Amino acid sequence: MGETHIARRRRLAALAAERDAGALLVTRLVNVRYLTGLDSSRAALLVAAGGEAVLATDGRYAGMAARVCPELPVIVDRQVAAALVTRAAADGHGRLGFEAHDITVEQHAALRDQAAIELTASGHLVEGLRQIKDEEEIALLREACAITDRAFEAVLPGIRAGVTERAVAIALERAMVDLGGDGPAFESIVASGPNGAVPHHHPGGRELQRGDLVTMDFGARYGGYHADMTRTVAIGEPAGWQRDVYDLVHRAQAAGLAAAVPGADTKDVDAAARDVIKAAGHGDAFTHGLGHGVGLEIHEAPLMGYDKTGRLMDRVPITAEPGVYLTDRGGVRIEDTFVVRADGPELLTTTTKDLLVL
Repeated sequence: MGETHIARRRRLAALAAERDAGALLVTRLVNVRYLTGLDSSRAALLVAAGGEAVLATDGRYAGMAARVCPELPVIVDRQVAAALVTRAAADGHGRLGFEAHDITVEQHAALRDQAAIELTASGHLVEGLRQIKDEEEIALLREACAITDRAFEAVLPGIRAGVTERAVAIALERAMVDLGGDGPAFESIVASGPNGAVPHHHPGGRELQRGDLVTMDFGARYGGYHADMTRTVAIGEPAGWQRDVYDLVHRAQAAGLAAAVPGADTKDVDAAARDVIKAAGHGDAFTHGLGHGVGLEIHEAPLMGYDKTGRLMDRVPITAEPGVYLTDRGGVRIEDTFVVRADGPELLTTTTKDLLVL
């Protein structure tokens, strides 16, 4: 992906020029990876408005950097940000943009004293570039989601009364690795019975029981890209209220998916699903936003919620995950990862959304 990374850096350089910054200092590791391909625990990148770039990393990653991004000059130094500030000043840049959402106040003070150069907050420029994925990225996401689907299918026969939430979570995470994933994209959620009323319940020792709804929120990571899927199943024949709530959430998700088109306001997409749940009298039981972007991080821009701003664009992968959570009774959430496309959403998670009765 060398040419891809070069093109990404050029786009970032153009943004630096628009903001009258001689160069940009990128310190968020996930952003460094996006721009160079280097996955490390210590690295930073200097991107000049003219397009030139310099990578800094420590000795542990020098050899990897030479292999992954041989086109880049590399400074080997443990103080990666300071080394690049010094380099920017030496190159004659009078104004240097930096990621204020990553640099602490203490780090900023140290960098300010490092060299005679003006530091200015650059905003979330790289995150903005990362929203729209190229087809190589979407292919990695597609495989992460396919692994997630296959893991659910593999574990499904073992989801039964008497098995603990923790055991199901472990089985899902083991299956995702066995089926080719790099690992879980996040800590898996398995919430049974009344625990299903807690959207981010931590799976524990509670045993699944007949009459439970069980919500499972999990995903595989593949090539650095994160999948996210939630399915709710029934252990034994569900009660009428359980089917009603499940059907409601299913309809709400369908409305959200239909609204997720290029140019749509993220608030409107959230409202499309939320209004379905409100109309059924459960508006207060849908306690989070409809979804979020996915990619090199499990939660990326754009965020879809009643209090969020932004517009969807073509080739933006996002989730749609409406839920209804009823205290002391249980809950339902249905979530898919999909790509916003001009001709309609491309679902990357394809496991059935019919209510499975186990």
